[in-house]
Amino acid sequence: MKRRSLLAAPILLLAPRLAFAQGGATPSTPAAPQTPPALTPILDKAADLTPLRTVLVAHDGATLIRRGYRGHSVTAPTNIKSASKSVISALVGIAIDKGELKGVDQPIAPLLRRDLPADPDPRLDTITIGNLLSMQAGLERTSGAYYGRWISSPNWVRAVLGRPFVDEPGGAMLYSTGSTHLLSAILTRQTGRSTLALARDWLGPLPGFSIASWERDPQGIYFGGNQMAMSPASLLAFGELYRNEGKAPDGRQLISPEWIARSWEVRTQSRFTGDGYGYGWFFREIAGQSVHYAWGYGGQMLYIVPAKKLSVVMTSDTDAPAGRSGHRDDLHALAGEIIEALG
Repeated sequence: MKRRSLLAAPILLLAPRLAFAQGGATPSTPAAPQTPPALTPILDKAADLTPLRTVLVAHDGATLIRRGYRGHSVTAPTNIKSASKSVISALVGIAIDKGELKGVDQPIAPLLRRDLPADPDPRLDTITIGNLLSMQAGLERTSGAYYGRWISSPNWVRAVLGRPFVDEPGGAMLYSTGSTHLLSAILTRQTGRSTLALARDWLGPLPGFSIASWERDPQGIYFGGNQMAMSPASLLAFGELYRNEGKAPDGRQLISPEWIARSWEVRTQSRFTGDGYGYGWFFREIAGQSVHYAWGYGGQMLYIVPAKKLSVVMTSDTDAPAGRSGHRDDLHALAGEIIEALG
């Protein structure tokens, strides 16, 4: 949900910190599926949502919809913005299961010791990995009005850890990309590998999943929770992995079902929308169904409706806010229409 958009420009004109991350051969574009008749008028009407670029729908394991608007392709990389926070959450869960991290109650200060302030607030010692995942670190936000100054700093990790406390760790939700960037730094330092390398290794076996490009901070740490490019089809593959409790189509268990359940457990609420938030995932009821969703600035959405065996991806222009413009609400309404149409 960030305002900065590096990936709106052609790939070769991106900022020098944006590292290319091709995960193998470019897949051929599959034939367009036959649209269920009940969805045709809904998708045709969705063309009136000017910022909307693509809509993809998978139901019970079958991709039903791959619709691009105004020339946009479901296989072309796009900046998924803060929807990538759900990817960071997945990597943290895998790292815990592999023993690279001790768990969500592990304090972060010892893991980031060299970047702590010279005279640190004692409360830094009480922030846990779980607090970062659920946006309850208590530190002043780096998002919204604070974002530009933060990413202009020479050391993003140090800048986050040096922010003043505005709440206690474990307190109210303070949505901050700085929190997920600390998780990226922790993963990098604990494993000795870049977050991108981990994503390729741990999520790469998932058919259709590939990160096309991803920005890094001045120290070379991949941007935890923003500025990640992947195709809408790749985002759908990631959503289907979660809907299938972490199991890839070939049966391999890439993410534990226990981690997915913990990630979807509501731990706090957004002060902006009232929606629940877990570990990198929002929660709300849509069309009478429990829906877990990832949300990126501009309207980059991944909805998962477990009870309906449904995953929905929507991507939008990346240069305008979806919240204040009402576009986010339009996308929620569109998701509701899709849910109802598929019964």
